[in-house]
Amino acid sequence: MTKTYNKIILCGAVLTTMALSAYIAKPNDPVFDNLDQSVSPGADFFKYANGGWLKRNPIPAAYSSWGIGNVVSEELRDRLKKINEDALAANAPKGTTTQKIGDFYFTGLDTVNIEKRGIDPLKAQLALIDQANDVPSILNAAAVLSTTGTRNVFGARVGQDAKNSAKMILQLGQAGLGLPNRDYYFKTDARTVKIRTDYTTNHLPTMLKLTGYDEQQAKAGAESIYRIEKFLADSSRKLEKLRDPYANYHKMTLAQLNALTPDVNWNTVFKAMELKPVDSVIVGQPEYYRALNTALKTFAAGDWKAYLRWKLIASYSPYLTKAVDDESFRFGGKVISGRKEQLPRWKRVLDTENGLMGEALGFLFVKEYFPVTAKRRYTDMVEAIRQAYREHIAKLDWMTPETKQKALVKLNAIHPKVGYPDKWKDFSTLVMDRESYAGNVMRARHWAYLVNINKLGKPVDHTEWGMTPQTYNASYSPSNNEITLPAAQFTIPGVKDSEVDDAVAYGYVAASTIGHEITHGFDDEGRQFDAKGNLKTWWTPTDSVRFTKRANMLADQFSSYVVLDSLHVNGKASLGENIADLGGIVLGIDAFKKTKQYKEGKLINGLTPMQRFFLGYALGWLGQERDEALANQILTDVHAPGFLRVNGPFSDVPEFYEAFHIKKGDKMWLDPAKRVKIW
Repeated sequence: MTKTYNKIILCGAVLTTMALSAYIAKPNDPVFDNLDQSVSPGADFFKYANGGWLKRNPIPAAYSSWGIGNVVSEELRDRLKKINEDALAANAPKGTTTQKIGDFYFTGLDTVNIEKRGIDPLKAQLALIDQANDVPSILNAAAVLSTTGTRNVFGARVGQDAKNSAKMILQLGQAGLGLPNRDYYFKTDARTVKIRTDYTTNHLPTMLKLTGYDEQQAKAGAESIYRIEKFLADSSRKLEKLRDPYANYHKMTLAQLNALTPDVNWNTVFKAMELKPVDSVIVGQPEYYRALNTALKTFAAGDWKAYLRWKLIASYSPYLTKAVDDESFRFGGKVISGRKEQLPRWKRVLDTENGLMGEALGFLFVKEYFPVTAKRRYTDMVEAIRQAYREHIAKLDWMTPETKQKALVKLNAIHPKVGYPDKWKDFSTLVMDRESYAGNVMRARHWAYLVNINKLGKPVDHTEWGMTPQTYNASYSPSNNEITLPAAQFTIPGVKDSEVDDAVAYGYVAASTIGHEITHGFDDEGRQFDAKGNLKTWWTPTDSVRFTKRANMLADQFSSYVVLDSLHVNGKASLGENIADLGGIVLGIDAFKKTKQYKEGKLINGLTPMQRFFLGYALGWLGQERDEALANQILTDVHAPGFLRVNGPFSDVPEFYEAFHIKKGDKMWLDPAKRVKIW
């Protein structure tokens, strides 16, 4: 009993004789096995919960971060590798999914052929760029390149009209940059300056030389590219400004769009982009397109040719020769993310295939790896969270009855997609062969592009999934008012779903995923959409003021956290995610309190059910990042770092203080007056 006693004292549980009789020893415990017993829960709960695992699992050289998502991905890759190897050996009939998977995998691994072909797969695109000598031909080249996945000055896609969610409409957003976002062009801290210097004096010239430019052309071209990008960046919005749905909604007729940018003939551009006739468009950031119009007149055709060559080679670098791929990784993988080496080639090929044909792989994946019992468990959990949310709304002391009623209508209308689609994507028109890896990628990108733009003017397909079943992630769609919960998101590495107790499952899934995504429908951005997914005011002014006051408290709380050097969390940019985290936790707690495990109160490995709930939640953010990746995340990501997604919201939750006996003077302690309660 000595070992058990030590475990129990560490967790703050005081055992009576009766409690000891209810103690359960659980082997292969996904939360107890991760503990760092040298850290107090009140000092740093993230390290207490995950520190043991982190000490045993340093970041591998090929990664910029390492955590539970990576371990799940490794398991998934092994399973997908078997699917691909079986397809490779199947000699399947042409046109079948198995043939397409096998041929794609074959070309990705065929490095001899890749080296032999050099940059020939881009020959037609490079010729198109070389022939562009004026504004119309530059725009034509940019438009054509965008149809096969080369991102450049046009941020175009077809999506739901935010104010009329039943309509699919063309949307234009800011684009055109080569560095991760606009702040990289202007920040003056040493870390960002070092990245910018490498980009302009090393990376850009090297990549241009790999397209065929000589030394002088490459140096001049790099200078031109940077001037164009910085000019566009100056009229690009900051991360937090992109989160206001009203401020990023500007619906225009085609005539109004042409008037906004008089040097861009959008009729011609849209035709080159293979679009059907366009009568109206939503422009997210008009100032960006005004700047683009000016840039087209300011910079010479030669400048734009260098820019488009750069965009093309950057877009296809992972699928070309080792020299191109290595330089792309040196800058993007090492300088930006801090990785030390590339992943093995087979893993990179699988990741690419997953991005292009993920649902084809997913169909084969779920048949073998996601049982019906798991789908049922998490479908039921969605409803448990929904019921907890209903009860929370009813008890809110800051929301008026009028808005409560509308909130309940929206909550009840949320549609959950759990595990995998009921209707799978049709890949029958996608052509794959064994000739060229870059060629296969190009065709797959064009196929996906056509799938997107052919939605223009058609009814919204609510059966379509935006994620594959084997994706370790989840999402909420404001326009569809739906949550998507892929099968892989429920995975705990090395543990069968049937072996995961409810306490851990409710923390790991119900709180950090299901409750989180449902709360996104009521965060600072999602709350502005109604039950049908339309951007529409449905709150009373009083309710909006009260909500905003509480939300601003949370933004201030997170902005106070210093992450690295002088870098703070951007509390405004990450506000939606932080609201969703906090909401998910409190909803998960109340849903869990209704379970048999919570009511019985039995200890497992010295941990109470509520302690295991919080540890289950922390398990969802198990991981660590290199400094380079952490700095990049602060500047470019609306999510706070994982350790703060645990420690931050836990400091606002009363049950956390009770479960781990957090007291004043502990680092995790937050004065009651400063604790945020929204939902």
